[in-house]
Amino acid sequence: MALFKITVKQTRHVNGIQLEKGMSVEVVSRYSNPVSTNGGKEVVEAFQRKYGIDIKKAASLSSAYLQVDKV
Repeated sequence: MALFKITVKQTRHVNGIQLEKGMSVEVVSRYSNPVSTNGGKEVVEAFQRKYGIDIKKAASLSSAYLQVDKV
């Protein structure tokens, strides 16, 4: 298990959801990339808990929009 910090790379407004550059969450995962593995479930849940937004609905659950850093 490892701790990852997931950070939004750029400001986006998609499907009525506003993402600001620098928004970040921390997730513990047994996968090497929690964004692309297991449907990004851990990342989706973390953004929902912290910001109350559905990052999947915002079409931003991708390494193109999210920076993944192992802490």
